Amino acid sequence: MGFDMQAIVWLVLLVVLLAIEAVTLGLTTIWFAGGALVAFVLALAGAGLFIQIAVFCVISVILLIFTRPVAAGWLNHGRVRTNAQSLIGETAVVTEEIDNLANSGQVQVRGQYWMARTEQENTRILKNTRVKIQSISGVKLIVKEEI
Repeated sequence: MGFDMQAIVWLVLLVVLLAIEAVTLGLTTIWFAGGALVAFVLALAGAGLFIQIAVFCVISVILLIFTRPVAAGWLNHGRVRTNAQSLIGETAVVTEEIDNLANSGQVQVRGQYWMARTEQENTRILKNTRVKIQSISGVKLIVKEEI
């Protein structure tokens, strides 16, 4: 493959990756687009194919590792958690004994009643016990007894 054809391939890859990023807006391919851009410049400068591919991989990984957390934090800065997500970390009170094996359990938090389960299958939590909400699974709160 000649140097001009290599540059065209990198340019096409760059455009495709940018198009995917524009459609998804999820920071999925932008890192590889950066690698493709550098490889495209190297192809124009006459670098060998092995060098182009190696630099594409290295630049893509570096961008992914070092800039993704910063970019993700910046994009998510103003995002408000949903009402359900904001319950994670809250304290609730068990209103019906939680027993995963019996498929039972309910808690009250912020004046609302939620089905509740524990992380471990064989754990039971008695009524009126205070629990910490660990996560949400569907319409159930996953809780752990407060210590």
